[in-house]
Amino acid sequence: MIITGVCDRFEEEIAVIVLDRGGEMYIPIALLPKDLKEGDVLNFDVSIDKEETKKRLDEMEKMRQELLDKNKNKKE
Repeated sequence: MIITGVCDRFEEEIAVIVLDRGGEMYIPIALLPKDLKEGDVLNFDVSIDKEETKKRLDEMEKMRQELLDKNKNKKE
């Protein structure tokens, strides 16, 4: 899916992007093209990173299990 918006303004180190379908995005200027200026139209390609999602879920499950094991050992 492509999200389109216009660079509305800069607030310190943040660019405020007004989205065509409503809403705003606040993005660090360092992550955007160096020559970006107010009024420029930006396109964002939005997709799901299934591999990264699985990695993070696995990490959270590992932390959850470690906490459960830690609490179980305290009770013994």
